[in-house]
Amino acid sequence: MAAEQMADRSEDPGQVPPARPLDAVDRDILRILRTDGRASIRSVAERVHVSRANAYARINRLVEDGVIRGFGARIDHERAGQGASAYITLKIVQNSWRTVREQLQALPGATHIALVSGDFDVLLLVHTPDNRALRELVLTRIQAIPEVLSTRTLLVFEETDLGTLTERPAELN
Repeated sequence: MAAEQMADRSEDPGQVPPARPLDAVDRDILRILRTDGRASIRSVAERVHVSRANAYARINRLVEDGVIRGFGARIDHERAGQGASAYITLKIVQNSWRTVREQLQALPGATHIALVSGDFDVLLLVHTPDNRALRELVLTRIQAIPEVLSTRTLLVFEETDLGTLTERPAELN
């Protein structure tokens, strides 16, 4: 499936059919691809003990069902020149989530946006070249969004991408 088709489906969840139940082989495939999105079909098939045709069909079904939303590279943001990272919490005007989300998605360095419950409404993860760029992003771009009532910035000192771990304790699998 083309990347554009996957992107289109992620915008309108109504297009994606209900996901079929996953079995142990499906979960193993997801674990392998989460660790190495570039794993070959042959490698995946061998590691989960199914034929290449079966592995290919299962991966296609996982993509079609929207379980796999795409394939990409995990980036070391600091090595890529994005040395400042922060979680930004936002309180927004009630019922403005879709409008705010569209504006946040357009921000440079925005990598994760979540509508949450609790003391704030939105949690945004950003990566910027330095603290000056982070300051500009928060003070001139985010706080200029009319539906944003307030923000709080939490600097990230160190982070670990759990998707890069090759082995996890058995009780977490």
